[in-house]
Amino acid sequence: MFAKIFLLTALLVGVSCRHLSLPYRPASYIEDNTDLFGDDIDDLYSEHEFESVRPLYVNSRVRRQAHGVMNTNPDGTANIMAKLPLAGNDKNVLSAIGGLDAVKSGGSFGAASGGVALDNVNGHGLSLTGKHIPDFGNQLTAAGKVNLLHNDHNDFNANAFATRNFPKNPVIPNFNTVGAGVDYTYNNKLGASLSAAHTDLFKRTDYSAMANVNLFRNPTSTLDFNAGATKTISPYIPNRSWQPAFGLSFSKYF
Repeated sequence: MFAKIFLLTALLVGVSCRHLSLPYRPASYIEDNTDLFGDDIDDLYSEHEFESVRPLYVNSRVRRQAHGVMNTNPDGTANIMAKLPLAGNDKNVLSAIGGLDAVKSGGSFGAASGGVALDNVNGHGLSLTGKHIPDFGNQLTAAGKVNLLHNDHNDFNANAFATRNFPKNPVIPNFNTVGAGVDYTYNNKLGASLSAAHTDLFKRTDYSAMANVNLFRNPTSTLDFNAGATKTISPYIPNRSWQPAFGLSFSKYF
């Protein structure tokens, strides 16, 4: 029933995603060690266990009909998102939003989210989203987007978010993650984005510089190639240079 509700509600506007797999340690372990989680810190910051937190924004203007998106991940899982308008006028629309991340063929999923979003006809937006991650705990994210430029060929946005994390592991305290970024799209064909996210508890900052080109588009589907680089800075992990990131993304609109 929980999954069905999210399938009927919301295309995510300004939602962020973090997946942390944290080792269990008794309270005495933390008290006796200033190095947070000691030998487990490298696992905590591995690429597979700690994904950069950044909001997902939709470049389209205000829509007044229920709609959804499904896209695929390199590991074969899928992300399902939907949006259901609740109220509005000719300038603003308030919608219910929600989705499922990393859905597998057997029906299991990596995270489930839901909340509300306010979209402005000029491309601005606000959202408040709750997310449950079974292996980690819960998150509450407030996010916003401001459209700085929009015409027939150019679209330029600035965005920011703040996430409160509530780990289910009693050893891990609640902590905050904040981030901001800009994104640019030319003629709905070429795009680029810069973003950064910081988690003070881990003294960690993630940077991302990405570009994308649309390879195929019709009223119900898009195929994009994405390429760029990411970098992480933290005193708990060795110095790292910029790491390449690239792949294809396919989205189906309903």
